Formats: sequence, structure tokens, C-alpha cells
Amino acid sequence: MIACRKSFTDTLLELARTDKDIVAVTTDARGSVTLGDFAKELPSQFVECGIAEQNAVGISAGLAHSGKKVFVCGPACFYVARSLEQVKVDLAYSRNNVKILGVSGGVAYGALGATHHSLHDMAVLRTFPGMNVVLPCDARQTRKLVKLLVDYPAPVYVRVGRGAVPDVYENDDFDCAFGKANTLLDGTDLTIIGTGETVYHAYQAGLRLRKRGIHARVLDMSFVKPCDTEAIRKAAAETGRIVTVEEHSRFGGLGSIVVETIADHPVPVRILGIPDEDVVHGTSEEIFAHYGLNATGIVKAVISDYEK
Repeated sequence: MIACRKSFTDTLLELARTDKDIVAVTTDARGSVTLGDFAKELPSQFVECGIAEQNAVGISAGLAHSGKKVFVCGPACFYVARSLEQVKVDLAYSRNNVKILGVSGGVAYGALGATHHSLHDMAVLRTFPGMNVVLPCDARQTRKLVKLLVDYPAPVYVRVGRGAVPDVYENDDFDCAFGKANTLLDGTDLTIIGTGETVYHAYQAGLRLRKRGIHARVLDMSFVKPCDTEAIRKAAAETGRIVTVEEHSRFGGLGSIVVETIADHPVPVRILGIPDEDVVHGTSEEIFAHYGLNATGIVKAVISDYEK
């Protein structure tokens, strides 16, 4: 298994070797982001800002405005809180095509607690006109995403976790297109939609449900904004029930997007996410299990709905 952050920075370094306009910016986080090799090999394309996320976003905006292809990288929790105004004004409002790599997103920092969790990022950033939001689900998708982002002419927030993740895609024979969902399993009994690291658990839940005679459609909705509203409406019409799974607050994230999308023709939607409380401390795996975001929890939620 490979961590998405490692897949991201390895691919970025590979591309930057031949594209001198690619610049990586960080905030005393080259270890956390895994940018050490990039900084050593391409120091003239690397900017270290120290622990100053607001400055990093402003510097990145200036570099992008000057024609550079900028990737500003650091802990997600800081880029969607401490420097949120700069992200809103310098990137989204000003349409500077900086790519933010937010590492250790969601509950990836585990025992560090609420100060280091980023469970509001989808809700906030999707309200910024001009901002795009992507949560890749595994290393292969992350690699394709970086290649897509290099010349994408708009600001994008990419949220990844910290640890190595299992493969969702077993080979490179899959699409990675902006604003498009991928169907991992087809079915007509209900639809399970995941984003980011919850996609693997949604897929595994779909496989387990098949053994129980429940055929779930499973969608990888890694592109949160723009979102594949056509796939959501199609799933609602064809399966009649939706379960969303997200490493995010239940408010304003993937579940909210789905409900908003089908408001004119609603079907039952179960939103699995983090409730309105201070998150328990533990590893990512423990937190996922506690809140029912792993395959076992998803299956349990689906079965309980069927038993009603």
C-alpha cells in the first residue's frame, strides 16, 4: 500500500524534472508532505515559508499570477482554517490557479484531536466561487490526478490522508476526469457513494452486501466540486435509496451535496459522517469504526434501513 501524499509528491517531482514552471511551496512540512526529495533535487523550484500558511498562500498566488504552476503543500487543517481568508481572496476570488495539497486531512492526525482535524473543508471550500475540491481515494487515482492538475487553469484543493491506503483501482485502466464519478459496482437495490478514503470502505461494503443478496451500486465521488450531479440523479432514479460515506462533518459535505442535488425528486438518503460533537481520540481506523465509516459500519447501516 502507498500513501496518497507520497504518490502525489513523487508524481509532482517526476513532472517537475522536465517542467521548470512547476513550483512546490510548503510551510515547515516537507517531511509531513513528503517533499524532501523534491527540495533536495530541485531547490530552485522549491519555496520554504516556515510555519506561515497565510504567507504561503499569498506567495503561491503571486507565483501563479506570474505564470508558474504552483502546488502549496501542508497540513489540511491549517490551510482550511488559519489561511482560509487568503484561500478565499488570493486564490478563489482572484482565480489564481494554485493547487493546495492538504495532507493528513479528515481525522488522519488521530490522537492529536480536534485542533488537527479538518472536518469542515468540503463544506467551506465548495461555497467559494472558482474553487474546486478533490479527495482522491488511492495512490493510482492520486497519480492520475496530479498529471491532470498541472495544466488545469483554476485553483484546486486536494485533500489526502496520512497513512498508506489500500488500492481501490487494481490497475490504471480507469478514468480520472474532472467532475466525473466512477462506478465501482453496479446495482439496483441502493447506491453507496464515497469520497476520499471512504471509497474503499464503500466498495468493500458493496461486496459484502452482495453476499447477502443486496446489490448496491457503489460510486467513487472523489471530485466533490465540480460534482457529478448526473450520476447522483441517475442513481436516485434507478436505485431509489442512497447512502453517503464521508470523513467529514455530516453538515455541508458529500451528504449535503447529494440531498441538494435530488431535492426536486427526493429519495431516502442516509448520511454517514462525523456527528456534531468533538471527535473521539484514536487512530484513523478506530475513529472510522467508532462512527461506522468502515465497511462493517456501512453494511450495518444498510441492513438496519432494510429491516425498518
